[in-house]
Amino acid sequence: MNNNVEYRRKNASLESPAITANLMARESFTLDDHVPRTPTINNHGFFQLPMQDRRNFGLLVLLYFLQGVPMGLATGSVPFLLKPHMSYSALGVFSLASYPYSLKLLWSPVVDAVWSPKFGRRKSWIMPIQMLSGFGMIWLGSRVKQMMITAGENDGAGIWGFTGWWFFLVFMCATQDIAVDGWALTLLTPGNISYASTAQTVGLTAGQFMSYTVFLAFNSPDFANKWFRKIPLDEGVMTLGGYLTFWGWIYIIVTLGLAALKKEEKTKNEDGIWDVYKVMWGVLKLKNIQTIIIIHLIAKIGFQANDAVTNLKLIDKGFSQEDLALTVLIDFPFEIGLGYYAGKWSTTYTPMRLWCWGFVGRLIAAVLAQITVIIFPSKGVDTWYLLVVIAEHIFSTFTNTVMFVAVSAFHARIADPVIGGTYMTLLAT
Repeated sequence: MNNNVEYRRKNASLESPAITANLMARESFTLDDHVPRTPTINNHGFFQLPMQDRRNFGLLVLLYFLQGVPMGLATGSVPFLLKPHMSYSALGVFSLASYPYSLKLLWSPVVDAVWSPKFGRRKSWIMPIQMLSGFGMIWLGSRVKQMMITAGENDGAGIWGFTGWWFFLVFMCATQDIAVDGWALTLLTPGNISYASTAQTVGLTAGQFMSYTVFLAFNSPDFANKWFRKIPLDEGVMTLGGYLTFWGWIYIIVTLGLAALKKEEKTKNEDGIWDVYKVMWGVLKLKNIQTIIIIHLIAKIGFQANDAVTNLKLIDKGFSQEDLALTVLIDFPFEIGLGYYAGKWSTTYTPMRLWCWGFVGRLIAAVLAQITVIIFPSKGVDTWYLLVVIAEHIFSTFTNTVMFVAVSAFHARIADPVIGGTYMTLLAT
């Protein structure tokens, strides 16, 4: 038996009615061509990919990037802007806005089972969701300044209404992520499916970085007055309202372009909602899936403290916010570049082997981070220590990116395209 063959669903065969119907319903299905060979995993670079795969890769990066824009605001920038004006309990209420991303498994079967053959399986969800998100950001952008003032009044009594709008935007992003994850399994040819994880890493990272680090820098009056103005003002170059409005229109423009320029291969509805839920439950009962769930539950214990606390400890010891911002800015291009190479390596080596290497490296990075905090200079931060922190941060990010890309590539390789959105969401959750 060919060792490269990986079964996508236990006990599945081409005689299964659902899989057979899915294959025969595609526009490209024909009995006139020779039976294609079993796909093998390619190990060439991005520029050796077929032109169609490169274009689809770019589309995936764009869609993931758009998801990252409101996510970066909801989980990073907005809590930072709210922090001086309200209590920790009110900020805790606002953190509820990010919950849809953690709970999207609950409605992922609906996204897989309900769609219109006229528009396409994935575009049926992506297009209306992006339009709703776009109009939502435009509406919120025109009112967000007053809403933030209201949210901070009466000890944060108005935070619930403000949280509700961000909950809506994150819910839209989470639902779009289900559809995009499922589409990635069929947009790229089977041999190049590992590049879907690279697209996710590059797109989401860039979108969140744009809405967190870059936005906060340009939103700062001090930064704007120092680098862009001769006459100081009380506002930064970017305001939250203007930023939301800009990206709201970008959402709408991209959606119209997607409708006009990208044709999705038409298929017919195979499984109902309840059928997909039953398949998801069956997947959860598989021994290998239960094993990987246990691994995911305990894998982060060794380096969770490093991810969550190291930067805070550095600040407590006297590391300035400006130096930390510089560290993150320098780290970003490395994260994007290393994400590409991690995706390429996952086509050369098996993804889980690459994940194991990244896991060991991440444990080492956690130890190095502890040493970096311990050796904090008593006379304050100088050039050599700043370089040490930057090097440690880049190495930690590198191992984190390798693990994320590798496990995403593994998920894409074993997921069943028939219920792609649910399968990918299940494994990611």
